Amino acid sequence: MKRIITYGTFDLLHYGHINLLRRAKEQGDYLVVALSTDEFNWNEKQKKCYFAYEKRKQLLEAIRYVDLVIPEENWEQKTTDVELYHIDKFVMGDDWAGKFDFIEEQTNAEVVYLPRTPEISTTQIKKDLETRNK
Repeated sequence: MKRIITYGTFDLLHYGHINLLRRAKEQGDYLVVALSTDEFNWNEKQKKCYFAYEKRKQLLEAIRYVDLVIPEENWEQKTTDVELYHIDKFVMGDDWAGKFDFIEEQTNAEVVYLPRTPEISTTQIKKDLETRNK
């Protein structure tokens, strides 16, 4: 069984996210999603989410491609997660290309960067919502 892991905030869960999760799951048999906690989003990324961690976790767990959701609490946990969950492939969107190549060097996991869905992004949705609410 091939185990895959991906990371993200998955705020305003949309088609682009689901498409990325589908393609990540196609890389193996078991998909682990490390979901950024609210504290990590704010303290490390200066991102405010529309939905709290628990709600975002519930939404991800409802998607059939996702087998397990774990909290992402810091940048450094990635190599530990790969080892702890016996991960074969570390999958991220291609906007992160090159940023996680060290995972391949420090673990036995292959790093794969998948193209983002061009038609939609959380950044664009949030911008449209802000414009609409003014």
